[in-house]
Amino acid sequence: METQERNDLIFEIKRELVGDIENGIAGDPRLVLYTDEELRKVVDDQIEKTGKILSYRDKPFVAHGVFDAIRGLGILDEIVRDTDIAEVMINGHDRIFIEKFGKQYRYDRQFESKEDLSRIITLFVQKAGRSVSESNPIVDTRLADGSRVNVVMPPVALDGATVTIRRFPKVPMTVERLIEVGSFPPEVAEVLEILVRARYNIFVSGGTGSGKTTFLNALSNYIPKTDRIITIEDSAELQIKSIPNIVRLETKVSTNKDAKEISIQDLIKSALRMRPDRVVVGEVRGEEAIDMLQAMNTGHDGSLSTGHANSARDMISRLETMVIRGADLPLEAIRQQISSAVDIIVQLSRLRDHSRKTVEIVEVLDYDYETRQINLNPIYKFVESDKTTLEKVDGKLTRTNNPFVNKEKLIDAGIYHEL
Repeated sequence: METQERNDLIFEIKRELVGDIENGIAGDPRLVLYTDEELRKVVDDQIEKTGKILSYRDKPFVAHGVFDAIRGLGILDEIVRDTDIAEVMINGHDRIFIEKFGKQYRYDRQFESKEDLSRIITLFVQKAGRSVSESNPIVDTRLADGSRVNVVMPPVALDGATVTIRRFPKVPMTVERLIEVGSFPPEVAEVLEILVRARYNIFVSGGTGSGKTTFLNALSNYIPKTDRIITIEDSAELQIKSIPNIVRLETKVSTNKDAKEISIQDLIKSALRMRPDRVVVGEVRGEEAIDMLQAMNTGHDGSLSTGHANSARDMISRLETMVIRGADLPLEAIRQQISSAVDIIVQLSRLRDHSRKTVEIVEVLDYDYETRQINLNPIYKFVESDKTTLEKVDGKLTRTNNPFVNKEKLIDAGIYHEL
């Protein structure tokens, strides 16, 4: 059976069971009372009534499709079951694209209608305690499996509702796995472990899709199990499983005029009253940067965060801009604050062959009063080999000749290791 035939059959059976007011088709009012097992039996019976002869592959596909369309999130349930799909891009009800193994494909199914897609969006947004409407058309949330979701609705989205879903692996990413996929060599893993254990404040920087959250998850495995961690996120994505004393905080969007919005800035301030050993902020992107820097400067060494930037120097500039928005401070004071708070920037990049690599590890030094800039000390840089081509990048994260400067935290932690 062709893909379109299967899709049409799913829509037809769903309409027979649920009903179609516009076309005068009455549905089965008992559907809401059925258990999942009873509904599956009803769906199987309805498939038989169509008289269609389905193959052993087509029948379960159609049955799953009808069940998901009635009880769950429709096509999204089917997509979520495929663990190889890393990203989903829905551009209106009839154009779905997925990413598998670093490559994009057009999905061979579509939602029944614009209304069907809107219904499903409203369903999973409400389940996450958020709302979406014409007056609030942009929402960041997550699915039940932890996948990150961004929704943009009409009238902002001109061609229909847009949904972008970032999937995360069921098993939390480890440093060993990052080594396997070529993000960095084993000797760099040893350096990263030392930096985390010695309580250096680390920013993971990179562009969209470079793997910042994945890297932060892996890096968190090096945090001692005796530490108390507070994680702060817009939409919970971090999968820190190795720390027993952990508190996970998530922002809250106001859904009505009486409800108070809780921002990352609010959560950072609250976290500092919760006796954390380290604060982990999923992503700093606004005025909360000043609070994060102050946390790093007031006895919460070993804190971790991520930020959007194309280089380590760009990450510094982005932090400056964020702090300016949130604090009435002169630029020189802001740069001094950054230089004393941030110790290390790990720069990630998605290269031209779609591979994700660690391309730079930089030590943040002091503020230079002559140049009026923060001094940066590149410790590792990604160097392409002579085997690299336009289609395939070959290279290695290589130690520079620059000596590591800020050794005080290493000494305080009793670590005598030459970085």
